[in-house]
Amino acid sequence: MYTSGTTGFPKGVRQTVGNHQASATASVLNIGLQTDDVWLCAVPLFHISGFSILVRSLLYGNQVYLYDHFDVDAITHHIMKGEVTHMSVVAVTLERILHTLEQHNAKASSRFKLMLAGGGPVPADYLARAHTLNLAVAQTYGMTETSSQTATLASEDAIRKIGSAGKPLFFNQIKIVEPNAQGEGEICIRGPHVTPGYIGRFAQKSATRDGWLHTGDIGYLDEEGYLFVIDRRADLIISGGENIYPAEIENVLLMHPAVKEAGVCGADDKQWGQVPVAFVVLNKQASVEQLQAFCRQKLAKYKLPKEIIITNSLPRNGANKLLRRKLLQ
Repeated sequence: MYTSGTTGFPKGVRQTVGNHQASATASVLNIGLQTDDVWLCAVPLFHISGFSILVRSLLYGNQVYLYDHFDVDAITHHIMKGEVTHMSVVAVTLERILHTLEQHNAKASSRFKLMLAGGGPVPADYLARAHTLNLAVAQTYGMTETSSQTATLASEDAIRKIGSAGKPLFFNQIKIVEPNAQGEGEICIRGPHVTPGYIGRFAQKSATRDGWLHTGDIGYLDEEGYLFVIDRRADLIISGGENIYPAEIENVLLMHPAVKEAGVCGADDKQWGQVPVAFVVLNKQASVEQLQAFCRQKLAKYKLPKEIIITNSLPRNGANKLLRRKLLQ
């Protein structure tokens, strides 16, 4: 299966029956599945998030509602009426569901059990809104190379551990390599769910080093062993020697009531090397000056976007993940 290519050319990842069985077993031991559960799948089957739903459901006998595209009205109706119990989302699709529920002045049915949110950190505002709407959200972290989830935050910890991807699932090990003074370093993973290697142009690339998959993601483990994923190392902006993580700026912008979507990348700068540039999609009127003033209240000066560009849409792949590398194109 090919990676989504969010930071470059998609890699062909080898996956075994054992990889998927280990991943599905760990997932079910964590979240639980019953034969009368119904998982709504509105993510592509050619990405691991979609395919893993089928594998789990095949192994545990639950039903799947399969959508060929993300139909927010139909999906929200299922959630309101209790016709589905589980769903996998990314932050942008979660927000659309929250918005639709709010428009209908409705809440999720008590039969709906869990929204599994991956593809990057979920803004704290989304979690608070979901809690109000009776929607349990479990943040998760995984990738094609791990056959889906490798860590998941229990929904009951969603507020207490805002921003965390949770603890490693069964059979999974996670460590942080070369941490800085704040404990932030590269996330490395080991377990029976990890790919044996790649195919095609990356066939000669080793999937692991000393048995550990080096993800290229930056994060840290807190004192209780909860994983916090900060950002992709490839997306890191180094400005005047300071590290700036795009996700931090994006999450601040998403806190503004007028911002529907946000994406941040680094642009070359003669003085600083790189500076952050933000792209936003609005859901109501707001000026660039208002957005900049909002950022000044919540970000250190060196993290402030050099420029904020209002646009109609942001580049995303088939799984609705933001493609930061295409923002400046």
